[in-house]
Parts: sequence; structure tokens; C-alpha cells
Amino acid sequence: MDNNIDFKDLWKKQAISQPDIEDLLERVKQFKKAGVRSIWKTNILLAATSTFMIFVWYYYQPQFISTKIGIILGILAMVIYVGFYNRLFNIYKNSDATQDNHEYLQQLILIRKKQQFIQSVVLSWYFILLMTGICLYMYEYASRMTVFYALITYGITLLWIGFNWFYLRPKQIQKQKEKIDSLIEKFEEVNEQLES
Repeated sequence: MDNNIDFKDLWKKQAISQPDIEDLLERVKQFKKAGVRSIWKTNILLAATSTFMIFVWYYYQPQFISTKIGIILGILAMVIYVGFYNRLFNIYKNSDATQDNHEYLQQLILIRKKQQFIQSVVLSWYFILLMTGICLYMYEYASRMTVFYALITYGITLLWIGFNWFYLRPKQIQKQKEKIDSLIEKFEEVNEQLES
């Protein structure tokens, strides 16, 4: 009876669970489609909002310069955000899951970096400009109210902005981060298995 066990031979014969490539490609396809759809929705929503703000300026003819500056800051915030966000569109459009795994992994990492920049720097400036614009815009109408109602109006508005900043924004960022991180993790697993 031979007591010598060849561990290397046993290790080579061990069944390795291969990642389901079809499932991974389907997840990539859904991720790409969701990203493009999100960009289109954002463009449409912010274009409609900007158009409405221009309509308000034209139709109601605000008297205070602060109101006009507020509208300009609001539109500027949206234009800046959309400008940076649309840069992701070319990456989504040019990404192809049939590329080399390493290249596609690099594209996913690039998307993650751009998303992080948008979610931190660009979104911060968006909220600052938008909040400033809204507060300036409201000044003309709040000046016609009693102090109590003006404070209530500003309070509710600032609470809504705070709710978006401190609650909704982090949840959305976390959701996007989890999606792309799981895809990157799967592609790293595939690359590791192909290299070994």
C-alpha cells in the first residue's frame, strides 16, 4: 500500500467552478442599458426643468435681479451636471462585452472612477449652485410674505434639499457603487481564472 499522496496531482484534478460567462455577459448588457437609460432620463428631465425655468422668467418677468441670478444659477447647475454626466455616454456606447476581459475590466474601472468624480465633485457643485439659485429665486416672492411664512417657505425648501443631500444622494451612490463593484469583481475572477 502506497502512503505517498501526490497533492499537486489531486489539486489539478479538482473541479473548478467556472463563472457563468453567459450570465456575466447578460449582467454587463443590463448594466450598460441601465446606464444609457439613466443618462437619457437625466438629460430629458433637466432639459425640461431648464425650459420651465426659462418660461417662468419670460412669462412672469421677475423684477429683482436676485430672481434672475437664481434662475441662471439653477440652469447653470443643470448644464454643468449634464455636461459631465454625458461623458459617460461615450464610454457606455463604446464598451463591448465581447472585448478582451482585461480591456473590458479597465473600461468598468474607468466608469467607476468617472462615477465617483461625478458623485463627489460635480454633484457637490450641482447642489451648491442649485441651492443658491433656489434661495435667490425665492427671495423676491418671500419678501412679499410675512416673516413667518417666508421662514416656513425657506425652511421647507432647505429641509427638502437637505433630505436629498443627506439621505437620497448617499443611497443612490451606494446603489450605483454596488452594481459596478459586483461587475468588476466578476471580471477580476474571470481574469484570474484565465491567467492560472
